[in-house]
Amino acid sequence: MQVLNFGSMNIDTVFSVSHAASAGESLSVPDPEIHAGGKGLNQSIAAARAGAEVFHAGRVGGDGAFLLDLLRCNGIDVSCVVPDSSLRSGGAIIQVEPEGRNTMLIYGGANRRLDEGQIGSTLSRFGSGDILMLQNETNLTQTILCRAAEKGMYTIYNPSPITTEIFTMPYERVDLLIVNEDEAAALAGGSFVPQETLLRLHQLCPNTIVFTLGQRGSCAFFRDETYFQEIFPVNAVDTTGAGDTFAGYIAAALARGEDLPAALRTASAASAIAVTKHGAAVSIPTLSEVEAFLKSRNAQAASRHVPHAGS
Repeated sequence: MQVLNFGSMNIDTVFSVSHAASAGESLSVPDPEIHAGGKGLNQSIAAARAGAEVFHAGRVGGDGAFLLDLLRCNGIDVSCVVPDSSLRSGGAIIQVEPEGRNTMLIYGGANRRLDEGQIGSTLSRFGSGDILMLQNETNLTQTILCRAAEKGMYTIYNPSPITTEIFTMPYERVDLLIVNEDEAAALAGGSFVPQETLLRLHQLCPNTIVFTLGQRGSCAFFRDETYFQEIFPVNAVDTTGAGDTFAGYIAAALARGEDLPAALRTASAASAIAVTKHGAAVSIPTLSEVEAFLKSRNAQAASRHVPHAGS
């Protein structure tokens, strides 16, 4: 089963700060670090390092050759990426605080220049049973989703970052919706206890929901059953890319036939490793690292089934 990720590729400029700058405030900071990033690129690398056969599709500017090199070095097929030297690649300005929290400013660049021709030619290479991953950093996301669903592809959508576009997506076409607390609150119409949030999201997206809860772990709603996964305690230094690591590992686990509870556990372990390192793509662990981590923490963070309300 192949994984196609139609997603963003960014050049991230990362500043280490004592605290996130507020309105009107100027901060003196060390020289920034430059990293490859973008939710699409991060998720592709995560899925590939988790063992999946990954194809990345998107558009990159003349400044983004190293982004393609990084994808290739991770065994990812980039033949569906369109280079455009007339454009600047997408990017982000990231502030990272000492405890690992981050804030971002994201600009679309080449990521927002996908066209109908590229979508058609790319999807023609994939078929029923293949997995499509989508985020919210490119244009024409709804078009890609609908066309992939018509072909029988298994669609995974992560509505991040939050924009007005996420409220018009055809969620009935989404096979697996992955959301964090902010995204879930936006789509559910407020913040509720996790199981209530899952039920509200399921009214929007009638298929599988995976809900990440930060320090409280993650949970999933599948075929009227709820599953909960605890976190693996670690010393976090940078949460950038943790959610993308989680999403990529979920996709790879499903591609190799793991059930959802097992996928949650593997993805949670991968995310735990990622937050112990600085950067986004560079922090994503390999499957062998995750397996060793799980073996060392065999008694921790078990996944469990939660009885459905009223059952």
